[in-house]
Amino acid sequence: MINPLVKIMARLRDPENGCSWDVAQDFKSIAPYTIEEAYEVSDAIDRDDMDDLKDELGDLLLQVVFHSQMAKESGAFTIEDVITSICNKMTRRHPHIFAETDVKNWDWEKLKEEERNDSGHASAMDGVAYALPALMRAQKLQKRAKRTGFDWDEVDDCIAKLEEEIIELRAAKTEAQQHEESGDLLFAAVNVVRHYGVDAEIALKEGNKKFEKRFRKMEELAGKTFTALSLEEKEQLWQKVKYTE
Repeated sequence: MINPLVKIMARLRDPENGCSWDVAQDFKSIAPYTIEEAYEVSDAIDRDDMDDLKDELGDLLLQVVFHSQMAKESGAFTIEDVITSICNKMTRRHPHIFAETDVKNWDWEKLKEEERNDSGHASAMDGVAYALPALMRAQKLQKRAKRTGFDWDEVDDCIAKLEEEIIELRAAKTEAQQHEESGDLLFAAVNVVRHYGVDAEIALKEGNKKFEKRFRKMEELAGKTFTALSLEEKEQLWQKVKYTE
């Protein structure tokens, strides 16, 4: 079923008779669209919109085919290579399902770590994509560090570190220092919620959604006078919205 899409992409990329926009693209110019489509898939899931999810998954699949077509043109790999690679990986990482012999104590993360070691990665930090959202990447880096034994045992230690970072941010004098200490503070906050078993990226997404919902309700209650209200009056509105949810 993927062949028709592969043929369409090849036609669009034809140097002589293809689409000038598609022909002009390269991996770097297409990458932002790939990321955007992944977020739109996530948004459709959050909204539980199956029709939209179907369309967004198609858009994301197009990105895979687009990158694969450009790779084929350069002689790097083909869409068939991409499919073969992921099939091999999923089979290899699920020996308890696909192995001919009984497999006990199967560990997905341990298998991934062994693959990284076999591929010549020198650091436990290798392979954590720079393009990930910052909160998500922080959590992944911390999980990698944990597997080497570099992690707090108790959440109270993480909270103490967070409090230390707050003090250091308050003490920062220059803009550069404030910038650096802000990063340390956010990284420490991710570490706290990770120890509670919470996904920082999802938690902040839900926090954003809650704030936006409450703020819109405040605007609705106040009407056109909202911006003219004092901070104290806005806070009273906020508390009213909060306790009527």
